[in-house]
Amino acid sequence: MTRFRPLAWFRSRPLRSRLALLTAFAVAVAVAAVSLACWFVTRAQLEAELDSSLRNSKLDSGSVQTLLTLCRQGTTPPPMAGGSYTVQAILANGFVCTSGQAPIPAGPADLAVASGRLDYALHTVKDEDGREMRVYTYPQPGPPGLAVSVARPLAEIDNSMSTLRWMLLLVSGIGVVGAGAAGLWVARTGLEPVNRLTGAVEHVAATEDLTVRIPVDGEDEIARLSRSFNAMTAALATSRDRQAQLIADAGHELRTPLTSLRTNVELLARSEETGRAIPADDRRALMASVKAQMTELAALIGDLQELARPDTARPGPLEVVPLHGILRSALDRARLRGPELTFVTDLAPWYVRAEPAAVERALVNVLDNAVKFSPPRGTVEVTLMRGELTVRDHGPGIPPDELPHVFDRFWRSPSARSLPGSGLGLSIVARTVHQAGGSVTLAPAPGGGTVATLRLPGAPTPPPSVVADEGLDEA
Repeated sequence: MTRFRPLAWFRSRPLRSRLALLTAFAVAVAVAAVSLACWFVTRAQLEAELDSSLRNSKLDSGSVQTLLTLCRQGTTPPPMAGGSYTVQAILANGFVCTSGQAPIPAGPADLAVASGRLDYALHTVKDEDGREMRVYTYPQPGPPGLAVSVARPLAEIDNSMSTLRWMLLLVSGIGVVGAGAAGLWVARTGLEPVNRLTGAVEHVAATEDLTVRIPVDGEDEIARLSRSFNAMTAALATSRDRQAQLIADAGHELRTPLTSLRTNVELLARSEETGRAIPADDRRALMASVKAQMTELAALIGDLQELARPDTARPGPLEVVPLHGILRSALDRARLRGPELTFVTDLAPWYVRAEPAAVERALVNVLDNAVKFSPPRGTVEVTLMRGELTVRDHGPGIPPDELPHVFDRFWRSPSARSLPGSGLGLSIVARTVHQAGGSVTLAPAPGGGTVATLRLPGAPTPPPSVVADEGLDEA
């Protein structure tokens, strides 16, 4: 037989049911506390009023003497002080004379009042009929040895409290049921945005439709959650579109070198199959073209791998590296690509925290861009001052309407489509610089040409730990 576990059962309920149950439970506890407090306060107030009425119901000496005389004569005294009261004359020797209904036993406190040892006595006792009576005993003025007890039945209070108890139970029940219904309504109303969000998530999971948007009203937590979901689906949709665009652009860019490479390989294969030798000069040019196309394919695949990496992933650990040292190495490579160009440099020390290989690749791409567009025997000006690197060429420049697209993947200016390249270099530069916490811009240079500006956070001197490591390496 399975044991019933209330907590497990409660957790298995839907959220709206749990909220309704919690609301009803909280209201029930509050109503119960208020009802108990009301019941006890009312009873205490009624008892205080009853005690006050007993204290004010004192008999005169003549009535007391008449009561004693009738009892000594064996006559039943008539009711005194109103029909609801029971009056007793108590002697110190224990004699009791009762006027009213059933006699009330005289307790030690009553006898102590009669003998003068107590000023008064106020207590609850049952009469001979079994009714609970509230008794007030006080000494009778005159010679000691006589006390008078005035009593009223507690049934008067019990009847009122019974009526109050049923009223409180009725009101409490209505309140708890109403609170449960109100809690269920509030839960349904409050969780409606969550239901919409759940439906949207299930729809996206089932159909992969990222165009779903949830209507947002208000500024509460549910509205914030809806906005976050809309922003997430928009970001995912943009990411998927960019991924599809990247695949399409990559396929387009790969098609040209692959087609050219296939054509050259087919020419070489046909020469071998037919036995018709290709002239030596043509064969060397063909092999050089194949080698260049393979190099272009390898560079394009490397660029694609770099761009396919998540923005949060890094190719290696971050290090404090000398930007000026990496820039000198990149300049050496750029001079090999443009031996006829003149490089004017002014490099001040600057240390940054970044991944060395990624920074070097970004700097090489910037310099390659300047070499590519510089005129023959032109000049490339490279300046590094306080973390701001500027690379200025004297080429044709970039039209203003094309500047917003220079960092887009695979974007190439119409005037540069005849030049080698895949259109990914500047995209890699922007990605690397942003990951290092910097910024990069391209702008027309005064007098013609283009100036690329990179800003990387750092310092002109390395941290002490880096200086110590360098000293150890030199030793």
